[in-house]
Amino acid sequence: MAIKIDSQSKNGSAIGLVLFDLDGTLLDTAPDMTNALNKLLEEEGEKPLSYEHCRDFVSHGSVAMVTLGFGAAGNSQQEKDQFEQRRLRFLALYEKNLCVDTKLFDGMEETLRFIEQQGIPWGVVTNKPGFLTDPLLQQLGLDKRACSVISGDTIPQRKPDPAPLYLAASQCKVLATDCIYVGDAERDIEAGNSANMKTLIASYGYIDAQQKPTEWQANGVIEHASDIIEWLYF
Repeated sequence: MAIKIDSQSKNGSAIGLVLFDLDGTLLDTAPDMTNALNKLLEEEGEKPLSYEHCRDFVSHGSVAMVTLGFGAAGNSQQEKDQFEQRRLRFLALYEKNLCVDTKLFDGMEETLRFIEQQGIPWGVVTNKPGFLTDPLLQQLGLDKRACSVISGDTIPQRKPDPAPLYLAASQCKVLATDCIYVGDAERDIEAGNSANMKTLIASYGYIDAQQKPTEWQANGVIEHASDIIEWLYF
């Protein structure tokens, strides 16, 4: 059930565009990213980590995953270089097996179809680099359905900067104020709020116990992909 934090949201106007974060919001990418990290750990003679241990770090990208597996980069240049080598190797392993177990979250396909049937466009704004985002969406057949796909390197700015969200709205020819942005990280909500979009927290995503999403100042929290439908009209 969707939890509406902003009681003043309902005003009768239709949403013109639904934008999604990728990892932990639109797609459950944690299995393949966990597998890539475990292959890297195996290469270096380390024990694998469980999916449950890795899941909540996926939204924070390659740096967070490598830190989880090997610890943070040290202060010396040698330690920093070793960390970067591991990060690049992690990305290479992940790229080779990008879409083995990755899939849309439960109920997301039905939600996307409903959004499309209403004539409402949808898009993706992610900090994931384009060399991973684009083929992933292509393999899942989502690339041609999205009106805009903004990756972490599409423009110099990345979330929590609102610039990528503004660009997505512009590409879809919709005012930012008529958009919803759905994400599972604090930077998603910060970016959406800064762009004057309605913001929804995907509580089914990769949110660990240390985070406090109720303090992120989103308009609402959704527990299932289908809850988005309740927010299409205000």
